[in-house]
Amino acid sequence: MKLKIAVLTALMLSVSTAANADSMVNGSFEAGEAKAIVCGACHGPNGNSVNPAWPSIAGQHAPYILKQLQAFKSGARSNVLMTGQAMMLSDENMENLSVYYEAQDVAAKAITEPRTVAKGEALYRGGNKENGVSACIACHGPNGKGNPAARYPAISGQYAQYAAQQLRDYASGTRKTDAPTRVMRDIAARLSEDEIKAVSSYIQGLH
Repeated sequence: MKLKIAVLTALMLSVSTAANADSMVNGSFEAGEAKAIVCGACHGPNGNSVNPAWPSIAGQHAPYILKQLQAFKSGARSNVLMTGQAMMLSDENMENLSVYYEAQDVAAKAITEPRTVAKGEALYRGGNKENGVSACIACHGPNGKGNPAARYPAISGQYAQYAAQQLRDYASGTRKTDAPTRVMRDIAARLSEDEIKAVSSYIQGLH
């Protein structure tokens, strides 16, 4: 009987280790899964939001999720709903949630404005030399997968509505979580509204 319990325990530990073996955050997948029930009300099952105003966080890098949760809790980033939720999370809760959502699969989405695909792709891959806008690909990669070590988020498949609002918030200075570099604020401030809509639509269909 003791042998059976030992074997089962070993198997459970191996599954847990496999779930977050590639993560750069030391959290528990199982604990994150249990805690994520509340988050699902806005972010959807497994982190795939069904509301374009709220971000899909499935597949997002754990270091980035952790950084944003910390920012909401500290007040460095402000949102009525998220600030309230983050205030109730411990450091361990945040780490666990980050690991759980990182392991989820991203649901593919279609481009919202097919007519602006060429413009959006040109901005994403080449920027705009005329107004000094850097190419998104430099930090977020050719497929929008980001860079977890640098805490550059994965943005492929993110809702256009949400992505556009974040660019506007960076442009206005409402959002400052690119500190200390100001890279997103500087880039977003140079984008026109048409460019924001075009590149955000392209990002939604990127995978």
